[in-house]
Amino acid sequence: MNVISGDFTGQSHVSPILSQVGSRPDWDSSLPDDAVARIWKPSKSAMTSGRTRTKGWKMSFPRRTGPWLEPLMGWTGGDDTIQQIDLSFPTLEAAIRHAKRLGVAYEVHLPAGEAARRAARARDRQAELWSDATLSRLGLSEMRQTYRDAMAGAKRRGDPKGGDDGRSPIEVASDASLSLEARRSILMNWAYTEYLQDVASTEGMPENQRASQFAEVERALLALEAAVAADGLYPSVEEGRAA
Repeated sequence: MNVISGDFTGQSHVSPILSQVGSRPDWDSSLPDDAVARIWKPSKSAMTSGRTRTKGWKMSFPRRTGPWLEPLMGWTGGDDTIQQIDLSFPTLEAAIRHAKRLGVAYEVHLPAGEAARRAARARDRQAELWSDATLSRLGLSEMRQTYRDAMAGAKRRGDPKGGDDGRSPIEVASDASLSLEARRSILMNWAYTEYLQDVASTEGMPENQRASQFAEVERALLALEAAVAADGLYPSVEEGRAA
């Protein structure tokens, strides 16, 4: 279980959800100052295979004071009625926005694996944006969606990681055993990896002091698209190296 804490102030908000403009409440909250909202996702009941009630998010408020026994009848009592609040939201973002509108601190309890999935989606999105910018710089802006689709299918196709098999970028571009989508995906992901490693090298990380293949991968990308434009005749390895 991953717990992310935050409140409505811009300084202490550490949730991966982007801060919303005007998050401070416009009125005095009726909730206690020490109230902390607990935002969580219901899990599937062990008694059923249905997942209808597991798609949304819940907000509740834990007890701030302990219960006590009523001396006459022995009933369990308490003076902290905030625990009776139970709210439902369609998304995590909606729950966090509501906590900010209330002006209360909050804790997000992510289900097992949810943090990893969100981080993977963020990495994929960053790679897509970098791919778009690279294609625009290379004069291939009309290919942005094509490369997005190719990169999205990399896991399904089982695309290898560029450079792991010892082949050069142009050898990957001219490999007829790979589909066109696979070649595009491998080369673009390879270029992104080279870019990240180049950034790490400039920041002084000693383990990344290595010869960059970034320019070579970009030349292979250009050679691949030039071949596609020329009736799908892919360049030979010798032609690509000469370029």
